[in-house]
Amino acid sequence: MNASTPIKSYCITDSVRCNAIVQKHHPDFILYRDKQTKQYARNAKEFVTRCSAYPKTKLFLHQDYTLASELGVDGVHLTSQQFDKIEAAKRLDLEVIVSTHSLDEVLHATTLGADYVTWSPIFASPNKGKPKGLKALVEVVQKSSVKVFALGGIVTQKHIKQIEQSGAYGFASMRYFIF
Repeated sequence: MNASTPIKSYCITDSVRCNAIVQKHHPDFILYRDKQTKQYARNAKEFVTRCSAYPKTKLFLHQDYTLASELGVDGVHLTSQQFDKIEAAKRLDLEVIVSTHSLDEVLHATTLGADYVTWSPIFASPNKGKPKGLKALVEVVQKSSVKVFALGGIVTQKHIKQIEQSGAYGFASMRYFIF
């Protein structure tokens, strides 16, 4: 990204908050993620119904690339334990975002065909380990050919400006969009 191109915003949320978040923040990407529910497929359908009213926002589901394809969303966000699912998701014509935590993981996801990665944590974030910081983010962005979303502890406009200056493709957050 160059300094004149605004970075992309990627909201990670549940199915209920989707409308309010899109109306207030207009994120470029939105992910339905809920690790607790046993009703993920049903809630994902509700998420798609609610968010499909916003065609400028790309819709993603967490982990389940088969369901993502069935529901006709733009893509799937795979965990750092799902590198082996990238090719299968791509065969279903899905865009693929993969969670990464090291430069080696970023490069590996790239070779397997991921379209984007999240790289985290950038700033302090509850239960996410030691922050990697902006300097490390710049290094990852410079060494990678995949689009990098900075993730972790991004809760203020100041954080977003710092991410923007790193050259990252965008930022991903949960807390920024609900405060």
